[in-house]
Amino acid sequence: MFQINPTYLQYGATFGMLTIALMAIFIRMKVGHRPVNSKTIIMPPVGMATGFAMFVVPDVRIPLLWALASFLIGWFIFSYPLIRSTRFEVQQGQVFVQRSRAFFFILLTLLAVRLLLHELVYMYISIPQTAGVFFILAFGTLTHWRLYMYKEYRKIQPTAPADPPSRKEM
Repeated sequence: MFQINPTYLQYGATFGMLTIALMAIFIRMKVGHRPVNSKTIIMPPVGMATGFAMFVVPDVRIPLLWALASFLIGWFIFSYPLIRSTRFEVQQGQVFVQRSRAFFFILLTLLAVRLLLHELVYMYISIPQTAGVFFILAFGTLTHWRLYMYKEYRKIQPTAPADPPSRKEM
């Protein structure tokens, strides 16, 4: 039977994660030119929540304390630079995220820290469990950042017109 060397699996997963992360950074930089609304702020964590289905697989399951610690590290530490660099502005009655020069470097730094932590954590737990831990860390980061964005959006929204009606309402 064909077996894959775990080292190749780790290198492949790291390369794949790097590729996806860099694509996400560049896509995120381009999306900054579009106006935001409450749906575009809230939907990323909702969509990401579907990733919790990975814990159906027994090999991915982790102790609850690890999950809680991972979530809290993402919530309090990793989200902080994203929160500090996110500002809104109203242009022609629409709300936009201000482009921050630091945003690109913050995302690259978070990616580098994640890679270094991944190598450290991988020495102690399995690859599937490492994926679970880092998924929860990313979920905590994204959720805190997006809740902050939503709160800030709601503060300035009265100065901008209401969200445009959806196609179903027209």
